[in-house]
Amino acid sequence: MANQYPGPPPEQPPGQNPYTGPSGGPYAEGGYGYPQAVPQSYPQTQPQIPYGAPMLTLGDIAVNGDTIVSPAGPMPLRGAVWTATDMSRTEERIPPHAIVLAVVFFLLCFVGLLFLLMKERVTTGFVQVSVNSGGRHHSTMIPVQSREQVVYVLNQVTYAQSISM
Repeated sequence: MANQYPGPPPEQPPGQNPYTGPSGGPYAEGGYGYPQAVPQSYPQTQPQIPYGAPMLTLGDIAVNGDTIVSPAGPMPLRGAVWTATDMSRTEERIPPHAIVLAVVFFLLCFVGLLFLLMKERVTTGFVQVSVNSGGRHHSTMIPVQSREQVVYVLNQVTYAQSISM
């Protein structure tokens, strides 16, 4: 096999490190001493926010001052019609660990059957929120995992209806 690295580059004399610059060059300056001033740069500016901080946010719908901002575009808040539809479902079932405990403790005494009275409630689904205003319509689906979240979203819609009058 041929030697991949036959020697230093041809422009460098033998015995000199090809990766260091000449003395007095940018590589020869030490990193010690007081920090130097940073060169002036362009002033950093924040991007302009078209609307103020939102008073209310429902999924991708935001209420800012007197404007409703949605992917369908800005809509006037005054006279907006808000609609909320609860499309969630709640299931009540006996958890698997309660069945195991009932079987284990049934062998010891009949008190183990009380474990079958354990129930767990699981809520899954969405709450659909729609808004109509200024000739535009937008609808969004908000996922919920508990009854408390459903009540929270419905209360937010009620608040949005109250400030739309």
